[in-house]
Amino acid sequence: MFDHPDSGERAILVHLTFHTRQEDLLELKELAKSAGTEPVFVVTGSRKRPDPKYFVGKGKLEELKAAVETFSADVVLFNHPLAPSQERNLEGFLGVRVVDRNGLILDIFAQRAHSFEGKLQVELAQLKHLSTRLVRGWTHLERQKGGIGLRGPGETQLETDRRLLGLRIKQIQQRLDKVDKQRHQGRSKRKKAEVPSVSLVGYTNAGKSTLFNTLTGANIYTADQLFATLDPTLRSCSLPGNGAIVLADTVGFIRHLPHELVAAFKSTLQEASSADLLLHVIDASCEDRDEIINQVNQVLEDIEADKIRQLEIFNKIDLLANIQPHIDRDDSGNALRVWLSAETGAGVDLLYQVLAELFSTAKVKRRCRLQPGQGNIRAKLFTCTKIIHEHIDDFGASDLLIEIDVKHLGLLKSVENEAV
Repeated sequence: MFDHPDSGERAILVHLTFHTRQEDLLELKELAKSAGTEPVFVVTGSRKRPDPKYFVGKGKLEELKAAVETFSADVVLFNHPLAPSQERNLEGFLGVRVVDRNGLILDIFAQRAHSFEGKLQVELAQLKHLSTRLVRGWTHLERQKGGIGLRGPGETQLETDRRLLGLRIKQIQQRLDKVDKQRHQGRSKRKKAEVPSVSLVGYTNAGKSTLFNTLTGANIYTADQLFATLDPTLRSCSLPGNGAIVLADTVGFIRHLPHELVAAFKSTLQEASSADLLLHVIDASCEDRDEIINQVNQVLEDIEADKIRQLEIFNKIDLLANIQPHIDRDDSGNALRVWLSAETGAGVDLLYQVLAELFSTAKVKRRCRLQPGQGNIRAKLFTCTKIIHEHIDDFGASDLLIEIDVKHLGLLKSVENEAV
């Protein structure tokens, strides 16, 4: 194993293009910076399939070797998952540490975790990742041959390490199970108190924590980097109409989030899978936002949160020209997405309005007039409101006086109405 310098790491980035499972080069650069390294050179190329021994071909391998020597690099970062044997072979040839995409993300998570639970989750993910790479730490014993006092120490040490590693993983899992039970009890209490739970989800660096601070008045860390915050935070949030919700800021997602992290952060991600509503925060200024939305939805499916209602929050509209804060609604008046800027506060009042529509317990009276062709709206009103009075004129139009929950006001957005 190569020593990990405290600072000043110079990194060579490797990004290959394949026909399937594409990663993003810009994302790799952001990951490298978030890990505290200085990218000094990028090696790109394309292949039909990875080389089984070195992942890259012979030409790229020589290019990598030359780049490491030219730029005095400390580490080579691959934008792809590598097999343990490929990492070992690359390190032997290049003479520096080689870290794959999963290892890079795990390193960032290790730097960001501050809570007891977060540190346990990161350690669990790292140990599971390391368990497949243990042999790399004992390659110096491969030089030992048979003889008195030299038979089998490498194998014995390796087996000992695997056993100790398995015991540590078991201990951490037991502790996380206790934390999971505590979280479950907290969620059960909120359910009994009928306090709705809303989780902020989305791609990392989409502005979730900034929006969380704006809505709750909290002061959690925010920065223009991937995975700026890791530990989950819960705060109460008051809504117009005397309603209240519990808002949870969860870990940001990323393309092809490593399975070790999804498994280790199961208890944290359950805040999203057990929520009453997901606020899917999206960077509206991002050029490939549609692809990122699909990536986030894929992770939500992995944690079984894809059936929960979503409200899309198109954030950072201050970076776009000619876009004003507004609400997009469907034909029934239900809010689909809110366009706002958490940084400037523009449009946040619209988000409060939508959340009040969904969760406020306040009731108001409204008059509305429905035309004969709006029978579908009339049926919905009879289902979810109290009809105080209805008059049908000679032309089949209905004049109604209703008492309606604030959370159902979206039904009336397509109908002319006035307060009583």
